[in-house]
Amino acid sequence: MTATTADVPVQPPGASFNFAAHLLACNAGRPDKIAYIDDDGRLTYGELAQQARRVAAALLGAGVRREERVLLLMHDCTDWPVSFLGAMYAGIVPVAVNTLLTADDYVYMLQHSRAQAVLVSAALLPVLQDALARPGHEVGKVFVSRAQGQLPEGMESLDTVLAAQTPLPVPAATSCDDPGFWLYSSGSTGRPKGVVHSHGNPYWTAALYAAPVLGLREDDICFSAAKLYFAYGLGNGLSFPLSVGATVVLMAERPTPEATFRRWLEHQPTVFFGAPTGYAGMLANPALPARAEVALRLCSSAGEALPAEIGQRFTAHFGCEIIDGIGSTEMLHIFLSNRPGQVRYGTTGWPVPGYAIELRDESGQPVADGEIGDLYIQGPSAAMMYWADRDKSRETFRGGWTKSGDKYLRNADGSYSYAGRSDDMLKVSGIYVSPFEVEATLVQHPAVLEAAVVGVPDQDGLVKTKAFVVLKAGAQLGDAELKAFVKERLAAYKYPRAIEFVDTLPKTATGKIQRFVLRERELKAAAERAVAMA
Repeated sequence: MTATTADVPVQPPGASFNFAAHLLACNAGRPDKIAYIDDDGRLTYGELAQQARRVAAALLGAGVRREERVLLLMHDCTDWPVSFLGAMYAGIVPVAVNTLLTADDYVYMLQHSRAQAVLVSAALLPVLQDALARPGHEVGKVFVSRAQGQLPEGMESLDTVLAAQTPLPVPAATSCDDPGFWLYSSGSTGRPKGVVHSHGNPYWTAALYAAPVLGLREDDICFSAAKLYFAYGLGNGLSFPLSVGATVVLMAERPTPEATFRRWLEHQPTVFFGAPTGYAGMLANPALPARAEVALRLCSSAGEALPAEIGQRFTAHFGCEIIDGIGSTEMLHIFLSNRPGQVRYGTTGWPVPGYAIELRDESGQPVADGEIGDLYIQGPSAAMMYWADRDKSRETFRGGWTKSGDKYLRNADGSYSYAGRSDDMLKVSGIYVSPFEVEATLVQHPAVLEAAVVGVPDQDGLVKTKAFVVLKAGAQLGDAELKAFVKERLAAYKYPRAIEFVDTLPKTATGKIQRFVLRERELKAAAERAVAMA
């Protein structure tokens, strides 16, 4: 079954288009308005424009040429959007990378992207220096954000650039289809893939989702738990708010409940962008603010499906909806979403206008409503390719359609329900079981904080479900009681055959549960048992 709303409801930009120049032009009439608030200060729209153009000139002056790459390894602060937009303004391609990785990871990314320069936070300089000490990269210049003291040769303080460099007078004459920036996919296994996006792609995500679906306004104050180097965070903290002239709160530290609450109380954001794990943690935190203490009018959720129980509890407490949706690094942002005033908790909502959705079976044929299928998306924000990886590009980008790797089913009302990742889906006794469905049921128990479900082989090599469960502080619960709880709410074959209570679950930097880590651990344990019995 295909759900099509692919007729684009907005006018495309012209043939000549530079996304950074577009955003700066959108806000030329509000130079004194605050664009960003970070941990150290504020930046107006006028200052953003001048500083981005100074970075553009500095990169060109350092010998970086159009379409060459520069690594952007920086904590969320005002220098991040200045650097990102400055590179794009010059026609140079920023490669935004996760700040939580190792030197080995950065060695790979520097070599893979052939980055000519790096823009880096001072706090991350040691790990970058470790990576730069290895051979094989092409970096000739490093610009250090918020540098303290003397810098090594080949490095320059970004503050010096922003104070002294003459702004680049005109942007590079790029087009919608020119490479604009890269993001690295977080991939569950293997090396991350360099996802190449065009100058036009962030324009489409903002034009199709920010204002028409979320209803973002110029008077909003936006705050995203997801960092700017993620596709979700990039839309939340840059392309979306800047497309309507809103103000953005940036936070360098990890988005713990306590850190998030401090920003809610101090800066009074009206729109918050989070993820299910974060919402669960906040609701369980004793410091959860009262409704009257915050200014939230709207919240967003992505990264993994939002359990209905979390959405309902959050709305009951704060009186504001969580708009759950699904996007991907390959599609840049959300293409399937609930919407304000039309929220069906427990589903991912309806196709975003401008995108078409199709669910297909293993042979590539559309499935009927109510049947689980692989999710395919067609829309104008799809990535151009995975850099230097033709096989994976052809596997994912298929003649105008993008294969997401997610399993979904379409409900009678046209909404879509998440059924897990394609590599997480379980077949128990020949029947598909959605790990997410079981997890969503487990967390309905008042003693359960989080849960992850994977398939593990039994003594006969048959796949059975196992749940890893984190209990709320001070709670006590037996596995028999929890199994009975699930059996009362789901078909009998879906309940977890084994339950292990754990203190924490393995997660990515975005808070996504890494089921593959649990699965690999169980497979290793099973292999060791088999050897011991031989």
